[in-house]
Amino acid sequence: MPKSKDTSSKSLKDTLADIDNHFGKGTVMRMGDRENLDIPSISTGSIGLDIALGIGGIP
Repeated sequence: MPKSKDTSSKSLKDTLADIDNHFGKGTVMRMGDRENLDIPSISTGSIGLDIALGIGGIP
């Protein structure tokens, strides 16, 4: 017998709360819960490396 959505949702919330308590808040992030952070970066001088780092340089 499959679990209801309410039971699964409560289990997920309880598990995430346990992880936050054990490892610290922000350990697990859900997509869409937070907008992108604007992290300042310093260019490495290499366009390829800046692109590979994903933020345009070294944070």
